[in-house]
Amino acid sequence: MIRLLVDPLRARIVESLADGPACTCHLVEETGAKQPTVSHHLRALREAGLVAMEPSGRFTYYRLLPDALRATGEHLVDLADRAQATANTRREC
Repeated sequence: MIRLLVDPLRARIVESLADGPACTCHLVEETGAKQPTVSHHLRALREAGLVAMEPSGRFTYYRLLPDALRATGEHLVDLADRAQATANTRREC
């Protein structure tokens, strides 16, 4: 999940979708990327469970799934808490 969000274009797409559902044409305009590239990244985000698609007439709108993002954020917070708790404890060799 984190690896997906590290990509700058995917991060921009996620940022844009945080403001509400959008179709590919909106995301192309906002990011400046080509339509096939945006579609490729949307597919990766959809397959990872971060984005859902909803047909609306002749367009398909994509929306962020907040629970998936929240779970990823909680996992990162847990890792940070563990790292902080064990920062001064070395493992025996």
